Amino acid sequence: QVQVVQSGGGSVHPGGSLRLSCVASGFTLDYYAIGWFRQAPGKEREGVACITSNGDTYYADSLKGRFTISRDNAKNTVYLQMDNLQPQDTAVYYCATTYYGLRSLATAVYDYWGQGAQVTVSS
Repeated sequence: QVQVVQSGGGSVHPGGSLRLSCVASGFTLDYYAIGWFRQAPGKEREGVACITSNGDTYYADSLKGRFTISRDNAKNTVYLQMDNLQPQDTAVYYCATTYYGLRSLATAVYDYWGQGAQVTVSS
């Protein structure tokens, strides 16, 4: 069965860091692009970062420099390192994969989604 399982959410103070993990089972991530998305209360789901099947990375402009996406194909895992977290980063974070392996932060193109992880940043 195809599954995408997330871990690594939690609560931090402003300026803190978290690393989210996303592990795929039932398929290999080698030829997929992986995106990270987030949805804050009352807001639309937005793209955070994407890493293509070739390893190229892309970020939402507002997050570039604080968040880092990476992948370890041998472990079938993708990571999102989040540094200098701020209260506005509070959201449910989702990882997702797209068979097309292309650069995209459009929600509609992603095929398999993780269950979501709550990230809360507060004083």
